[in-house]
Amino acid sequence: MYAVRRWATRNARSLEWLYKVSASAFEALDPLWCKIGVQRLEKPFAAAEAWAKGLLFDCQMCGRCVLSDTGMTCPANCPKSLRNGPCGGVRGNGHCEIDPGMRCVWLEAWEGAMRMRNGQAIYHPLPQQDHSIEGSSAWMRLVAESAALCIEEDKAMTDATEPPS
Repeated sequence: MYAVRRWATRNARSLEWLYKVSASAFEALDPLWCKIGVQRLEKPFAAAEAWAKGLLFDCQMCGRCVLSDTGMTCPANCPKSLRNGPCGGVRGNGHCEIDPGMRCVWLEAWEGAMRMRNGQAIYHPLPQQDHSIEGSSAWMRLVAESAALCIEEDKAMTDATEPPS
């Protein structure tokens, strides 16, 4: 897995494009996902996501994917669970102080981000890890959030067009 993860970082620009295309296609199907039911789709999507992202990125299924912000490198692979940059223990050769056989996840993230069109996203702090959603599908979470926004917008539009009583 480590070798594939390193390959993904080296090919971050191509994977960024694939990620955007997939996200657009997935987003276009939001009405279908909502019609079927986000809760009903959670388990199969979490399994598919764990397989695909696990294979390519050694994804730890944090539930709130930040690959597009971290050079297609999963920060959950940091042995210290650091979410916003390297610790002070990066060795001179760029390897981790906890796992000397592994390059620092954040050095990998930086290198991947520099290859991406949207690489400047790495400069922005990531949200705090929400451990209550670990193991869930980040894809379905985005659908649920999008559906909630659509429902709120529809309600606001309906309220605005109804005559006052």
